[in-house]
Amino acid sequence: MKLNITWKIFIGMTVGIIVGFFIHNHFDLGQFGIKDAVALTPEQVKANDSIKDWSSYLQLLSKIFLRLIQMILGPLVFSILTVGIAKLGDFKVVGRIGLKTLGYFYFATILSLVTGLIAVNIMKPGKVMTLDLPSSGTETGVEAKKMTLENFITHVFPKSIFEALSTNEVLQIVVFSLFFGIALAAIGEKGKSVTKALDAISEVMFKIVGYVMTFAPYAVFGSVAAVIASKGLGVLGGYLYLIVCFFATLAFFIVIVLWVICLTQKIDYWNLLKFVKDALFLSFSTASSEASMPLQIEQLKKFGISERIISFVLPLGYSFNLDGSMMYMTFATGFIAQIYGIELTLGQQITMLLTLLLTSKGIAGVPRASLVVIAGTLTMFGLPQEGISLVLAVDWLLDMGRSATSVAGNAVATAVVAKWEGEMGESQPL
Repeated sequence: MKLNITWKIFIGMTVGIIVGFFIHNHFDLGQFGIKDAVALTPEQVKANDSIKDWSSYLQLLSKIFLRLIQMILGPLVFSILTVGIAKLGDFKVVGRIGLKTLGYFYFATILSLVTGLIAVNIMKPGKVMTLDLPSSGTETGVEAKKMTLENFITHVFPKSIFEALSTNEVLQIVVFSLFFGIALAAIGEKGKSVTKALDAISEVMFKIVGYVMTFAPYAVFGSVAAVIASKGLGVLGGYLYLIVCFFATLAFFIVIVLWVICLTQKIDYWNLLKFVKDALFLSFSTASSEASMPLQIEQLKKFGISERIISFVLPLGYSFNLDGSMMYMTFATGFIAQIYGIELTLGQQITMLLTLLLTSKGIAGVPRASLVVIAGTLTMFGLPQEGISLVLAVDWLLDMGRSATSVAGNAVATAVVAKWEGEMGESQPL
């Protein structure tokens, strides 16, 4: 029996957990009767370095895969979006679809922010759990970054399309593609040859996607094994309630909230999930929503959504519609406030929602974006900056969940806009 990509990724993830667990236990500093890497003997230093070396080697598999994805992401987004816009041929149509798309994104952002805030207030992980608070001034490695309107606007518009392509600034590639596609449509017959060439390029990119995806299970193995080897499974014990609470929140959003949205639009949500399950699983196991984008494009086409809607909505969604990250921002901020015994008033929580609604849209391309915004939010509300270190230990696991949730949210967003535009066709047999 030939295994599909989901089973291969699952096997890679399982083997990765086993291998990582073995490496961590074999070189665990606990065998020397110590808990951290301070004042180590030469033998202890050697064991500690061995874990780092193994983690680094295993992580190479994941890094190679993600670099291959990044290699094709820019040309893929540029070619399919430009062709889609050129085929629309009308600036008014582009504007209409754009307004509908952004309108839905803000609606979904509000829902995800509110879901995270309500969940943390109901389950109260910060009050239930007992953790050692970090000392004042603890270095977190996360720098609070003030998001201003000027920063956001200048980030949106590329100063060079080649720079945007080389750094995979998806939002900037989208903006250039919009101008390029509209210009192609405006010059009529002369532009058709360019459109046809870009259409061929997109087909080539999708063919490369197929080649790259064969490496996905090995990347998943390397990514999971590296994390488990480095951190071990023991770190999960003290954070178990937080992990359960956050994943329950994500599950509620995926199973209930997104289902209700699709129900109101008469979209077969469960069938949609069947089509994008491989993308969901890939994003979960690599903790990267970007990794599954090419695969998701292909699956949404098979679901029956027109290519021009997919090419327009999905790239924008990876900058403007990260539902999992939105929930994490309010959930983590609330958790940190609770564990420090600081009560946020209803007014402060509403202010937080409105602030995140605006600042979260300016984080495209910022490394560890969710943590950066959370750090800024803590500062804004006078919460201890070092509190972010309380979630760093399990952020890698929480990131897996929020990446998969964002992929599900963008699949629904694309389907909803396609429904509004009457561009939802029949899905292909699975």
